[in-house]
Amino acid sequence: MKKLNEYRIVFMGTPEIAARVFENLINFGLNFVGLIAQEDKPVGRKGILEPVATKIVAQKYNIPVFQPHRIRKEYEFLYDLKPDLILTMAYGQIVPQAVLDVPPYGCLNLHGSLLPKYRGAAPIQRAIINGDKTTGITLMEMIDKMDAGRMYAKEEVTIDNDNYSSLCLKLVDAATKVVQDNLYDYFNHKLVGIVQDESEVTFADKILPSDEKLDINFDCEQFINFVNGLSFEPGGYVYINDKKLKILKAHKVSSHLGESGQLSIKKEIVLSLVDGDIVLDVVQLEGKKRMDGKSFANGNRLLDQQFVK
Repeated sequence: MKKLNEYRIVFMGTPEIAARVFENLINFGLNFVGLIAQEDKPVGRKGILEPVATKIVAQKYNIPVFQPHRIRKEYEFLYDLKPDLILTMAYGQIVPQAVLDVPPYGCLNLHGSLLPKYRGAAPIQRAIINGDKTTGITLMEMIDKMDAGRMYAKEEVTIDNDNYSSLCLKLVDAATKVVQDNLYDYFNHKLVGIVQDESEVTFADKILPSDEKLDINFDCEQFINFVNGLSFEPGGYVYINDKKLKILKAHKVSSHLGESGQLSIKKEIVLSLVDGDIVLDVVQLEGKKRMDGKSFANGNRLLDQQFVK
C-alpha cells in the first residue's frame, strides 16, 4: 500500500485562494509533479505581465508550471507527468473529459460551497450577498458538467461579519483540512461518493461589472451584504458627482438622518437608505487611495447633504 506522499498529483488553480491551499498542501507533504494555471495577465496602467498567484508558489518549490491558453486543446504534457490524481481549485476553465480521463484516480475539485448549493463561478461572494450564515468547502468528483460530480467530503465554515477577503482565508483553512483528512481514504477507495440531489441545486453566477454598482434602493441589510460580498475586490460602488465611490466596509446605525441616497458628513460618513442609515467605515474615491471613513469625512465636508446614485 502506497504512502500518501508517493502519489503523483497535479494541481490546477490560479488565484490567491488556490495558491494558499496549494502551498499548505505542499508543506503537508503531498507530491505535486506539476501545476496547471491560467496564463499570466498584464497588471496596472503599464500593463506589466505578472505571474498568477499559484505560479509564484510552484516556482518557489521548483514545481513545473503549465499555462495552456485552452486546456481543451493543449493537454498532451499531462501524459508525460503521469499523474495519479488531478486536484483542482478555482482553475478558471472548463476541464474537458480528455483531461479527466488521464489520471487513474480521476480528478477532484475543491468547491467553495456546500454542494449542491451554489454551483458555479462565484459561490463565496453569493453566499455573503445572500446573507447566508454558513458555507464551506466540498471535496468532489470532477465530471464534464459544472460542479455536478459526486461529493466525497465537506468542511463547514461560519460566516460571521465576513467580507469576501476574510471568508476566503477561512475557506483556505477548510480546503486544506478537508484534503488532509480525506485524501488518503480516497486513494484507498474508502470514501463513498454521494450523488448530488438535483432538486436542491442552486447556482452562483459570475460577478459581472454590472453587479458592482450598489443599489441605493436596497435596505440596510441587503446593501451591507453586497458591500461585504464585493470587498475588498472588486469593490462595490455608488456614484457621487459622476465619480465612483467604492464602499468597502459599512455598518448599520439606529439613526435615520435623511432621504434614501443622501450623505451626511460630520465626524463620519453616513448614508441614508430606505429603512435606516449606514456608516461608511472604509471607502475609496475614484483615483484615490483606500481610506477609513473618518479620514474621508475630514477631507470632503463639501459632500455633506449631497446624494449618491
